Amino acid sequence: MTSRSEANMAVLPQATAEVCDANPHLIMNGELRALHPIFQIYGRRQVFAGPIVTLKVYEDNVLIREFLEEKGHGRVLVVDGGGSMRCAILGGNPVQQAQNNGWAGIVVNGCIRDVDEINGCDIGVRALNSHPMKANKKGMGEKHVPVTIAGTRICDGEWLYADTDGILVSRTELTV
Repeated sequence: MTSRSEANMAVLPQATAEVCDANPHLIMNGELRALHPIFQIYGRRQVFAGPIVTLKVYEDNVLIREFLEEKGHGRVLVVDGGGSMRCAILGGNPVQQAQNNGWAGIVVNGCIRDVDEINGCDIGVRALNSHPMKANKKGMGEKHVPVTIAGTRICDGEWLYADTDGILVSRTELTV
C-alpha cells in the first residue's frame, strides 16, 4: 500500500546509468544531460525524480522556504545558490516541511546544515557540502528562471532523475 505522497512521486524508469546507455541520441542532441558529479547525497531517499522548479538565490534562504511551504506534488526544487561555501542556504526545518508537503527532492548548488536531521527525512537532497553558518533572510532571488549548475543549463518544467550514480536532467519525462 502506498501513501498519497508516494503515489504522487515520479519514479526513475531505470538506473541513471542504464538511461544513459539506452539513450545516446538524447545525450547527443542535448535533450538528456548529466550534471557534473559534484554533489553529496543527503536524506533517506537516494533515488528520486520529478518535474523541476528552479530558483536562483545567493546566501539567502527566504525564497527556498517559501517554495517548500507549498505543496510539492512530487516536484524537485533545483536551487542555484551560486556555489557559495560561506553559509548554508537549506536546513533541517525546511527539509522536514518539504517532506511533509510532498516534494520528491531538493538539489542545492550551495551548502546545507542540520545534516543529521536532513538524513532522517524521507526526501532526496543533493548539495555541495554542509556548513554551520545560516543564510541571510532578505528575500532576494529569482523564481522559475533557467539556472546553470554543475555544467548544465536547467529550466523550470524539465525533469530531474537522481540516484547514487548521479543526476540527469531531461527536457521531457522519460518512460521505460
